Amino acid sequence: MFSHLFGTFTAQCLGAAVRLGILDAIGDGQATAEQVATAAGTDPRATRRLLRALAAMRVLVEATPGVFQLQAGGHMLREGQFGGFNKLVRSFTEPHMVRAWENLADAVRTGEPTFPQHFGTGFYDYLDEHPELSADFNASMHEASSMTAQLLPHQFDFGRFGTVVDVGGGDGTLLSAIMAQYPSVRGVVYDTASGLSEAEETMRRAGVADRFTAEAGDFFASVPAHGDVYILKSVLHNWNDEQCLRILRNVREALKEDGVLLIMDAVFPEQAQPEAIGNYLTDLNMLVNLGGQERTAEEFRALCAQAGLTAPIVQPLPVPGDYCLIRTGPAFS
Repeated sequence: MFSHLFGTFTAQCLGAAVRLGILDAIGDGQATAEQVATAAGTDPRATRRLLRALAAMRVLVEATPGVFQLQAGGHMLREGQFGGFNKLVRSFTEPHMVRAWENLADAVRTGEPTFPQHFGTGFYDYLDEHPELSADFNASMHEASSMTAQLLPHQFDFGRFGTVVDVGGGDGTLLSAIMAQYPSVRGVVYDTASGLSEAEETMRRAGVADRFTAEAGDFFASVPAHGDVYILKSVLHNWNDEQCLRILRNVREALKEDGVLLIMDAVFPEQAQPEAIGNYLTDLNMLVNLGGQERTAEEFRALCAQAGLTAPIVQPLPVPGDYCLIRTGPAFS
């Protein structure tokens, strides 16, 4: 129980270690607190206190008294580590991400997000007003999408289709991986202007910029027409049911008769499972910050039916967190 009570403290230890470059200062070898402090520009005694806490969290190990080295989890928090969580930790321990949790009880009473109580506006509007935080958030989403981007092109045959539209696709990490795997596919990333800020560079690095289009817009109003496959990855969990229906109906309107919609989100088991704790906490994070939610397979089926889409096929993906590929298309009466 105490580990749960101190969860806020442990998250901030990770955030401090990432921001100060503690893990990169240790690197692949070993280092004393004094050596880490010199590299990071921190106070030696306070640095040792943080290092001891990180060792107790199994991020580091104190190999001999006063000498520290990274464990596997520590390496995953280093800058530029593929499949790591450096940017995610940085963004998710920022004040704008955690302050709304202080009023979780209010959110549970009302069913409404508490982010506006602290910041006077909605979550994404706040990011638009703070470009540096928006850049950090976009980087964390890129990091979170990297594993899925490597996986999805092998889970669905995109080669049968001409144009793939990634709705809310951000910097294009996922779509660029699909286009690199399928040279005949053309791609459209549809997002806000700030969300698209790194998309062209992502496509250039992947060598697919000549087949790519970035379109800025509001998916609550419309989505680009003429796509063969539409993707909604980690989009619907940001929004309540009414908002999700607006997005899904817009996609339904844009879909061709033989078009496909691929939804990628966590899918809750019908009964609570302790091993799914990360998803349940993400669900509450959606509540306090955005008013969104994670959903069960039955809840996804209900949304699809109300939006005029076929009963979805839910395919679990071999990644942590009950993440699934949910396939649906236009229903005809």
